[in-house]
Amino acid sequence: MPPASKRVRSFDPARTRAAVLTQYRHVRAAVAELTPEQLAEPTRLGDWTVRELAAHISLVLGSVARNLELPEPPRQELTLDAYPAATSTVAGAVDTLARSTAAEADAEELFARAADRVEEALAGVPDERIVPTRFGAMRLPDFLVTRVVELVVHTDDLNDAIGPAVPIDGKALAITTRFLADVLALKAPGGAVEVRVPPYAVVQCVEGPRHTRGTPPNVVETDPLTWIRLATGRTDWAAELGAATVSASGERADLAELLPLLG
Repeated sequence: MPPASKRVRSFDPARTRAAVLTQYRHVRAAVAELTPEQLAEPTRLGDWTVRELAAHISLVLGSVARNLELPEPPRQELTLDAYPAATSTVAGAVDTLARSTAAEADAEELFARAADRVEEALAGVPDERIVPTRFGAMRLPDFLVTRVVELVVHTDDLNDAIGPAVPIDGKALAITTRFLADVLALKAPGGAVEVRVPPYAVVQCVEGPRHTRGTPPNVVETDPLTWIRLATGRTDWAAELGAATVSASGERADLAELLPLLG
């Protein structure tokens, strides 16, 4: 990605579709094995239990089918660039819907219902399709990127609650890591700091002297899951520096004031 990029990169639509369905299958298989006691376990998401978290994940995928069943809007209203800012406006509605959904059916039924509807809804739908969303009309490939991000972030939430039982698809992890790295570069444009999240992403950000060759003077490096947790507020900068899961060198290599990127 060019150092001064002002946009989130484009993602391959076929890979994004595959990542959505694969990651959902992983979560569905794990949720089907959960006991009532596990479903009642707390999560790091406020006072949600695993039951509410599972219901929310089913809704993440189910929204694809629901939105595709609605009339196609005449034009695109929201790009991937604008999506992160939009997410902060709906926390209350998301919470209410997750709770009511968790109360109406068991997790396995919810997951099966969402999977069946999405497989059918996506069949034969062109990538040019515009879909209505709660944030505004989006291109289908862009909306599916947001579903990948949600699925990966909440799979990690689930693993935090029940233990590392749910695999994360490599394509899904790559898309999520790259998207959140691009969001950082968009939020803090510049070339003074190089952020590395191997093996998936390298971006330059923060105003200041731009690095052109040799070793950059300001470098941040971390692994994909730590980066995702930082970008979504699941952990904080100081904690990860202290745990040595983030390395930061250079006087400008402090991202604390820029994080999180998504609420």
